[in-house]
Amino acid sequence: MALSVEKTSSGREYKVKDLSQADFGRLELELAEVEMPGLMACRTEFGPSQPFKGARISGSLHMTIQTAVLIETLTALGAEVRWCSCNIFSTQDHAAAAIARDSAAVFAWKGETLEEYWWCTERCLDWGVGGGPDLIVDDGGDATLLIHEGVKAEEEFEKSGKVPDPESTDNPEFKIVLTIIRDGLKTDASKYRKMKERLVGVSEETTTGVKRLYQMQESGVCFCPEIMALLLVYN
Repeated sequence: MALSVEKTSSGREYKVKDLSQADFGRLELELAEVEMPGLMACRTEFGPSQPFKGARISGSLHMTIQTAVLIETLTALGAEVRWCSCNIFSTQDHAAAAIARDSAAVFAWKGETLEEYWWCTERCLDWGVGGGPDLIVDDGGDATLLIHEGVKAEEEFEKSGKVPDPESTDNPEFKIVLTIIRDGLKTDASKYRKMKERLVGVSEETTTGVKRLYQMQESGVCFCPEIMALLLVYN
């Protein structure tokens, strides 16, 4: 699989299906903003104070028009954002194009292969110099899983020189995860530990992701606070 990051004229990284769909995406974004008054109110109330100024937020969440409104709310509040989809089929390509052109780094397109999906997830977490994100908006726990597995592999590599073996699992998707981590050790044997050091917290949307977090907690490997959105009570 040979994928490469592209850049906008302003230097922002992205990988989407067709950047020329951005105008269509922008039109639908403007329509969606009318139907999402809560996020728009956040921009009005908190935009001037820039509460997220300097924060790095990585999101692994369906790259739809509605998510695009969320992304632009985060950037309006001062955040820097990198995004991928949590599902290989759910991306709306015109939404991804609009955000990639105008607002944030996006790595998502409809119909990704599993290899492409995990490549996009890794790109979403990779902020280059200075480690990874401060916050992760996760859906399904894949972004969180990748960092935890990466940290575990780096610690084992430092201790014994052993690298992850993709053939050690029968799970075809986990083979891809182990391959990404193994290949990453060749260029930076502390990449995921630098992400761990910077990470302040994670929000998780789904029961699948929450189950993974409980398993990590029981194993004693959780290294940051996690907010489980499904368990929140709204008054």
